[in-house]
Amino acid sequence: MAERVIRIRGARTNNLKSLDVDVPRGRVVVFVGPSGSGKSSLVFDTIAAEAGHQLNETFPPFTRNRLPKWARPEVDRIDGLSPVVVIDQRRLGGNARSTVGTTTDAWTYLRLLFSRVGTPHVGESNHFSFNDPAGMCPTCSGLGEVVVSAVDRFLDLDRSLKDGAVLLPGFGAGGYWYAQYADIGSFDPDTPLRDWSPAERDALLFGGEHAARLGTRPPKDYEGVVERFERVYLHTSDDMSERKRAALARFTRSATCPECAGDRLNRESRTATVLGRTIGELARLEISELADLVAGVREPGVAPVVAALRDRLDALVAIGLGYLHLGRATTTLSGGESQRVKTVKHLGSSLVEMLYVFDEPTVGLHPRDVPSMTALLERLRDKGNSVLVVEHDPAVMAIADQVVEIGPGVGEEGGALVFQGTYRQLRRAGTPTAVALSRQRPVKAVPRTPRGTVTIANATRNNLKNVTVDIPTGVMTALTGVAGSGKSSLAAELVARHEAVVIDQKPVSANRRSTPITYTGVATPIRKLFARHNNVPASLFSANSGGACPDCQGAGVIYTDLAFMDGQETVCRTCGGRRFTPEVLRHKVDGLSIADVDDLTIGDAVRRLPDPAIRRALGHLAAVGLGYLRLGQPLSTLSGGECQRVKIAKELRDTDGPALYVLDEPTTGLHLRDVDTLLGVLGDLVDHGHSVVVIEHHPDVIRQADWLIDLGPGPGRHGGRVLFQGRVADITGTPTAEAVRSTDSPHRTLPA
Repeated sequence: MAERVIRIRGARTNNLKSLDVDVPRGRVVVFVGPSGSGKSSLVFDTIAAEAGHQLNETFPPFTRNRLPKWARPEVDRIDGLSPVVVIDQRRLGGNARSTVGTTTDAWTYLRLLFSRVGTPHVGESNHFSFNDPAGMCPTCSGLGEVVVSAVDRFLDLDRSLKDGAVLLPGFGAGGYWYAQYADIGSFDPDTPLRDWSPAERDALLFGGEHAARLGTRPPKDYEGVVERFERVYLHTSDDMSERKRAALARFTRSATCPECAGDRLNRESRTATVLGRTIGELARLEISELADLVAGVREPGVAPVVAALRDRLDALVAIGLGYLHLGRATTTLSGGESQRVKTVKHLGSSLVEMLYVFDEPTVGLHPRDVPSMTALLERLRDKGNSVLVVEHDPAVMAIADQVVEIGPGVGEEGGALVFQGTYRQLRRAGTPTAVALSRQRPVKAVPRTPRGTVTIANATRNNLKNVTVDIPTGVMTALTGVAGSGKSSLAAELVARHEAVVIDQKPVSANRRSTPITYTGVATPIRKLFARHNNVPASLFSANSGGACPDCQGAGVIYTDLAFMDGQETVCRTCGGRRFTPEVLRHKVDGLSIADVDDLTIGDAVRRLPDPAIRRALGHLAAVGLGYLRLGQPLSTLSGGECQRVKIAKELRDTDGPALYVLDEPTTGLHLRDVDTLLGVLGDLVDHGHSVVVIEHHPDVIRQADWLIDLGPGPGRHGGRVLFQGRVADITGTPTAEAVRSTDSPHRTLPA
């Protein structure tokens, strides 16, 4: 009989304080606590890591060396583990060739179906793969898009040729390319282009017949600006320099492939049909429509293929992603959409007694969409699995069989078990989470007055239906709506048309040398401070430079490659993990060596390091509630909520004037009480003259916005419209209005 609990004794990973806990198996167990309290250290870095490591140990050494590596946790004992499946909140990776269809294997079944019953018969399934030369469109190489010149960005019509009207690199006055236009007698180099005739501007840009029609014909070898740009930048295969990359980024855009019209496949593969439709047409259907349609394929020989495809499509619909289509690039999915796509492959699994570990599965979900995710968690449990969830959403806590709270504080003040029991018991427990659950922020009574507006006109990106909105400046605006309603698309249009500081959900760099201070740029002023105080070069205080320990090269540890066994890291014997030579460590500031600085908390460093640049940068980290972090703490040890706030702190820089900040779900990874800190940071930005736009589902953030733009009414083709724009207090009749007016909890009505 399998152990009915996961028994953990003496867990000391990261900030865990020799924690003992028994986690019930075969249940949904939700782990809560402030961001940085130790939840992830317990669930991911202890339970999941040990389960993954032990499973890997069952394979032969050759195979084991090619499996994902799991760092063994610091723990006395763990019993009762099962094979683990980790479903985290990181966005799906991949490139432009990775789609919802390829990631979920639905595309594999679909192209197999076309290779068997498509008419006319084209070939095997690889003829319907845009990643295979047999199937890909030769014009776009299976990408569905081509790079074209953004001609509208080439010229500044208010300048003359002599003043730099051609904005492309190499066309400045006095240069070789400049002479090909200004010195040939066909164009007036001193007159602003706005005063030229349209025919003259067309001749400058496009040459050919446009140039031939000019009264003063250019030389026979004349090239228009566009033709010259494309020859040099688009039609050459030399090494890509940084200058060339910058020019391409500024003066080109992606456009639908003229050959395949975005289907990605070659002409022959685009002729085959099933049920009267090509594979490209089916890939553009919403998944819910496609699931109903493929049920009409009745040929007995492909019944297993149709069944497998239907199962995969139905699973996507069941978890609320029926509005996507199989051709959607994974790089365009939100964090919440990515996480739900990852779960699809597990819904049809016959395995039982598995250990599923979820990291904030409600990320990216509107309160209306959360029940679809909680139903999924219960479904996995009811099949005989154990489901562990790190979460801040009260709706997930409410369906848990047991809630475990880690805390009571963060960093060194966390890492202890403060509560274990039902959600109903938690509400009466008096813990930090219980206190936060009992509070609700009201809708802002007196919203700020905007200074002006920036306009998004006639936006059609993704599912947007020719949307035109005015975004007020000098206030905080919330973009809301159900998942897939068009919020991210509208924000992307805002960023594309107006200069903005973007804080998105992309993960921070997390190698072993990355720390909060290197990521936020504080390392350089710290080195300069030590250099000034000791009259030595600043490079001496870099662990990647001359002052580094020669044996470990400034890493503090020695890595030993054990071939087919897991590599081993040991503390460097020469420097004792201090990373620097003894000569460097003798240089002090306020009694601290450069190695001692790594052990300071951010709060201590603000007080002890006398430098305005250091205090300013570290002050941003403290302002977002990270004053407890140690300066040398690797980013790889931070929780999702901590990483998000590190990114926010990095962008809270001084600007020359008012800036536009666009934040994509800044409450990701934040405990309910941490939302207060975030709102304070955003409010401070607005108070200093900046404009803030947040894509957000958290009702407490929405209630404190000065302006609200709600999109919908549904996802995908059912969304993309503005349902409401105005003051939060005035919204009615939408799912967001219902969530904002929920009176029992910070998110929605829940059992007490």
